[in-house]
Amino acid sequence: MATITSSDTETVGRIRSKGFRLPLAVISYLQAIPLTLILGFFLLLPILMIAVVSFWDYDFAQMYPDFLTMNYEETLGSWVTWKTYLNTLKFALLVWAITLVIGFWVAYFLAFHIRTTSMQMVLFLVCTVPFLTSNIIRMISWIPVLGRNGLINSGLVNSGVISEPIEWLLYSDFAVVLAMVHLYTLFMVTPIFNTLMRIDKSLVEAARDAGATSWQILTNVIIPLAKPGMAIGTIFVVTLVMADFSTVQVMSGGQSASVALMMKNQMSLLQYPAAAANAVVLLVLVLTMVAGILRIVDIRKEL
Repeated sequence: MATITSSDTETVGRIRSKGFRLPLAVISYLQAIPLTLILGFFLLLPILMIAVVSFWDYDFAQMYPDFLTMNYEETLGSWVTWKTYLNTLKFALLVWAITLVIGFWVAYFLAFHIRTTSMQMVLFLVCTVPFLTSNIIRMISWIPVLGRNGLINSGLVNSGVISEPIEWLLYSDFAVVLAMVHLYTLFMVTPIFNTLMRIDKSLVEAARDAGATSWQILTNVIIPLAKPGMAIGTIFVVTLVMADFSTVQVMSGGQSASVALMMKNQMSLLQYPAAAANAVVLLVLVLTMVAGILRIVDIRKEL
């Protein structure tokens, strides 16, 4: 009678395990199914619904399922709409430029002038303290500062610098840009700081030993290596500014407009298909800007 050895048992076990083993490609797809379902349900499906509704008809009371290009014709054929888009792009450009300058120098100071990691983290957390409050509260807090009888005007009048209050400090494009810079600068600081922390300090020392000046080190070593962080911060800031309507509405006093504010007003008038058409156009515009940024700077190593 033949006996079964331990080696035979191990061989049978290997054969069985190989027989029931799934290909690696199938395992990868199975692992990606939960994330695919989540993104499909919470991201792709809402975008698809907005795109479908943008072709519907509507009146003052309700919407009617249809396939009309009227909403896009009114959106793209109106000079008022084009001016609103240009005004939104103006806000995005100004806020991006200011936050890029401020964000880079704050991140540069934290990364290269603060020696200890613990102090870097403490100072970075100090930068995040304002974000513990609501955006609306931080935005409205500028009103008593910039108002006609606010802190700035009162101080300048009482000191004799000006004879009457400055009107354009509040309820103007200046106030909108200032509030947005306050709200979104940290979204530029964080990715740039993360990128600068990854730079090997020996590169800076080697450039200095080679006789490079501080300006040459900054322009030829640090800034090129910081471009991925700048690109990520740019994407954050631009998309947030393009979608912001509350800051424009409050800080401009209703004297300025943006695409997001226009969509908000359309929805308040139950013009959902027109708002959906504007949302699709705005989405295409933002995605085009993001695609342009990604063509210029490769951010994959930062992700």
